[in-house]
Amino acid sequence: MRIFLALGLLAALLPATAASANDTGPAFDAELAERLGADNYGMRIYVLVMLEPGEARIDDAERLAEIQQGHMAHIRTLAAAGQLVLAGPVLDAEDLRGIFILAVDDLEQARALVAEDPAVKAGRLQMRLLRWYGSAALPELAELHARIARQSP
Repeated sequence: MRIFLALGLLAALLPATAASANDTGPAFDAELAERLGADNYGMRIYVLVMLEPGEARIDDAERLAEIQQGHMAHIRTLAAAGQLVLAGPVLDAEDLRGIFILAVDDLEQARALVAEDPAVKAGRLQMRLLRWYGSAALPELAELHARIARQSP
């Protein structure tokens, strides 16, 4: 299941390559590639964080709401710092709650960032980290998303 999720993300996030070999495509933007940390293929390394259910069982609704609010605040903080480029819940898997894609290439740095999440601290979530190779353009999605979202989470 997890490997399919990772492969599905990879397939969904790679730039479309419908142009023929003779088509040069859009003009290469060296400044943008440099700013985004792109390699020759327009790709870079990220850390894929799979958030799995933790061991803690908390029945207090008020405490759960507090943890969730803290979790969302942590997501916003990481995104504002440019460290989190993609996040969201997984809807149809009991063994997986959500994913993050972090714009870091070091697993220990990613582990330290995610360990500060209140849901992880409370034991409601645990993390599984994988280095992932994807489009360096992912950080640009935040601006586009802000233009299509009617409200913020």
